Amino acid sequence: MRVTTVDAKNNLSALIEEVSRGVEVTITRRGIPVAKLVSATPSFDKVKARQNADGLLDASRGARLGGVTIKELVEDGRD
Repeated sequence: MRVTTVDAKNNLSALIEEVSRGVEVTITRRGIPVAKLVSATPSFDKVKARQNADGLLDASRGARLGGVTIKELVEDGRD
């Protein structure tokens, strides 16, 4: 969720309630993000974690290090 500094000032209690439910609030000034409200208690987001893991796997597919694939390095390390 994005709000302006004016809206954040005028609706702080409501924004804190949203944050307590897990919503991240980005506060903007003239359309540029300047602050973020997040929960003080960390929560584990299984969906976000899976998306991040999938992104890492996608990024590493076909990657080569000095002409050797990551798969080849892993297999070489198993010998």
